[in-house]
Amino acid sequence: MSALDTRWKPLAARDASADGTFVYGVTSTGIYCRPSCPSRRPRADRVRFFDTTTDARQAGFRACKRCRPDTVGLAQPGVEAVRRASAYLAVHADQSVTLSHLARVAAMSPYHLQRRFKAIVGLSPREYQAAVRAGRLRSSLRDGREVTTAIYEAGYGSPSRVYEAPPTGRGMSPSSYRRGGAGMRIGYSTMSSPVGQVLIAATENGVCAVKLGESAPALARDLRREYPAAEIVPNQKPRKAWVTAIAEHLRGVTPSLDLPIDVTATAFQWKVWRALQRIPYGDTRAYAEVAKAIGKPSAARAVARACATNPVALVVPCHRVVPSAGGVGGYRWGAERKKRILAHEQRPARGR
Repeated sequence: MSALDTRWKPLAARDASADGTFVYGVTSTGIYCRPSCPSRRPRADRVRFFDTTTDARQAGFRACKRCRPDTVGLAQPGVEAVRRASAYLAVHADQSVTLSHLARVAAMSPYHLQRRFKAIVGLSPREYQAAVRAGRLRSSLRDGREVTTAIYEAGYGSPSRVYEAPPTGRGMSPSSYRRGGAGMRIGYSTMSSPVGQVLIAATENGVCAVKLGESAPALARDLRREYPAAEIVPNQKPRKAWVTAIAEHLRGVTPSLDLPIDVTATAFQWKVWRALQRIPYGDTRAYAEVAKAIGKPSAARAVARACATNPVALVVPCHRVVPSAGGVGGYRWGAERKKRILAHEQRPARGR
């Protein structure tokens, strides 16, 4: 039986005993309510169900002023167990921790711990431990420790483990990160486009920034703030083919962009960005849909943060993620520009 089947009945009956177990959003009004809300019952095809009020807000809905759903706490089974597990992983980030052992710490079965951990944290226990270990390495490098010392102190068994899954970003070595990007050579160029000025910057390993705006000098200043210790070279195209691909993409000639990316990011950010790159040209997805696509249906807020921190506009098409309730939503480079990009993409999409 679907969620609609099981949750529609208490909604239709305005069952107060269901309050605190879910909320529902009405797409025609953009409002979410508790099951017992006395307002007029919506049509079934205009209802979306959410496990938490946070999920409803992330999907673009606002709280009903009549039933005030935010005043009712929604159950989050397993929160305490997950808190114990995450605390244990943080303390033992330098050790191998099996799921069975972690389940005993959390007093929960391994199967349910794995599911609840991913639902609440947004990462699996293994991914969370890796993120803690990577964070310690980055912190040690920023503090000036030697690379080898920092690697072992963070809990990596050998330097090769670091390079198998770079914790400082694809293409960026720990030594480069330790120097704040010093020694990196970044070339950039700007061009006019249907959506304004575009700055494209790249290292020898890949594109490290794509910025949008009205002023090329302002975009260049923003690039220097982002990479203060790197050698920034204006009017240089490290790989002309990369710049050409983005230019053709903006003209609608090349619907998809498959370019190497050289930035610092977490494993979760990479997972979100890869999902965004799979959204077809001319289409959009809601934040919650992206969260479900990466297997983390409760991580819509984290997906939104990953979109907001995307440093390579267009290459990672975060503009294709919009609120479920309608409109284009927020965008690092301005909502109006996001609207123009989507309109520009949808025109050729209808003609193909």
